[in-house]
Amino acid sequence: MSNQEIDLKEERQNLIQFIWNRRKVIVLVTGIAAVVSLVISLLLTPLFRSTAIVFPAATSTVSFSEQRNAKAAAMDFGEEEQAEQLVQILQSSKIKDRLIDQFNLYENYDIDTTDPEKHYKLNKRYEEHIMFNRTRYGSIAIEVLDKDPQKAADIANTIVQLIDTVKNEMVKERTTVAFEINKRKKDMLIQHKNEILYRLDTLSAMGVVSIEGRANLFQAYTTAKNEADRTFFKKKVDLNLQWGALFDGLERERNEELMKIAEFENSYDQAESDANTLFNHKFVVEPAVKADKKAKPKRLIVVLLGTFGAFFFTIFVLLIRDRIAELKRNEAKA
Repeated sequence: MSNQEIDLKEERQNLIQFIWNRRKVIVLVTGIAAVVSLVISLLLTPLFRSTAIVFPAATSTVSFSEQRNAKAAAMDFGEEEQAEQLVQILQSSKIKDRLIDQFNLYENYDIDTTDPEKHYKLNKRYEEHIMFNRTRYGSIAIEVLDKDPQKAADIANTIVQLIDTVKNEMVKERTTVAFEINKRKKDMLIQHKNEILYRLDTLSAMGVVSIEGRANLFQAYTTAKNEADRTFFKKKVDLNLQWGALFDGLERERNEELMKIAEFENSYDQAESDANTLFNHKFVVEPAVKADKKAKPKRLIVVLLGTFGAFFFTIFVLLIRDRIAELKRNEAKA
């Protein structure tokens, strides 16, 4: 056996002997700690856990593009990016403030509203009692701890409902502006088209006709049988010679405006849908239900931790005390 192994064995025997020599103190302190831990565990407020599980949706819009299968997109579950975005929304003050007001969390967490540190204390309690975690399947678990099991379930389910409310509000802040811009542009296109149509109607009322009609006028003029007909058609021909080019230009402009309006319809319909439709941004896999068994505290764990902690701490203190006493004796001898 090596010297190192011999030394280790001796140290182990010395430690066991040390514990045995001071067993009364160690047992006394450990026993007191066990009783205190038991009392504390009985005084701790039991907390009940309710959990809701949601999946983010891959898309939150209705597509008017022919190149995209909107129905399939609306059925897709979101991936990592959408899940991270949803977690950020869940952790936002927009949801937290609504929960504080709706469930009176200051009172629920026994926080004095006149306390200058009330916000700090509330945020700390909020983070301890309401948690959002990504699961390995890509879903999000919304966990709520509360002394009232029904309230824990109500808070969790309210958070699930607030996902759509808050995200729709955030989306509307942008889409409403985009829709107003699209609406103004569409109104301008329609107004321009109406102005062109008014000018075309005015020219038509004067007797100006399209290029096909002018060809017929020329033919009627050349084939007229009497002077009265020739005079009548001559006036029509002269009028169309004067205004025909303008009429043709307005017709081309009208057709271009009609094409622009038709092409713009998809963009306008998309903006209108995004601005005015309330979308569902998540799939609810499992709603929260009232728990029938407390989640915290685990009294046995509290008692064991307190007991063993006191046991090892007592040994550590006694070792330190004996070592200090030994050093003092050595100094006295020197």
